[in-house]
Amino acid sequence: MGNKEDLLAAARACVYERGFAATTARDIANAAGVSLAAIGYHFGSKERLLTEALTAESGREIGDALDERIKAASKDGRSPAEAFPLVWNDIAEVFARNRQMLVASVENVIRIHRTPSEAAHMSGLLAEAVSELADLVAQSHPELSDDQARAIARLYFALLNGLALQWITEPEGELPSGDELAVAIAALASRS
Repeated sequence: MGNKEDLLAAARACVYERGFAATTARDIANAAGVSLAAIGYHFGSKERLLTEALTAESGREIGDALDERIKAASKDGRSPAEAFPLVWNDIAEVFARNRQMLVASVENVIRIHRTPSEAAHMSGLLAEAVSELADLVAQSHPELSDDQARAIARLYFALLNGLALQWITEPEGELPSGDELAVAIAALASRS
C-alpha cells in the first residue's frame, strides 16, 4: 500500500479503537507510519481523511451487500414489488457483520453536521451513492422509467440508513422484515 491507502486504513483502525473524539491526526499518522504532513498532502485535513476512510469502507461493505441483494432479488424476472422483500429480509445480518463501521459512521454523521465543508462534501457523496443505486435498480428492472428507478433507489437508501440506525440503537431488537415492509408499502399504495 502507498501512504494514502495506509492513512485510510490507519484512520479506520484508530476510529474503531478510540472513537472520533479521541482520534488525533498524530494517532493516525503514527499508525500509518507516515508524517503528519502526509495527511494534509493527501486529504487536506484530518476531517476529510476520516470522511473518506469511512465512506469508502461503508460503500465497500454495506453498499456492496445491498447491491448483491438487489441483483439476487431481481433474478428470474421478478418484478420490483416481488424483489423488494428479498432485498430487505435478514438485513440485520449485514449490519451485524459491520457493527464497528456502522457505529463509526453514526459518529461521523454528527461530526460532519458540525463541519460545513465536510457536510457539503458528504452531500455530494450521498448524491453519487443514490445515483449509482438508481443505475443498479434500472439495470435490474429495465421495465422501470428513470424516475421510478431513482425513486426506488432513494427509498432503498432511506430504508438502509434508517434500519441501520435502528439496529445500532438496539442490535438485539427486531427489525421489520422485508415482507413486513412490503405489506406496509402495499397498504399505502392501495389507499391512494
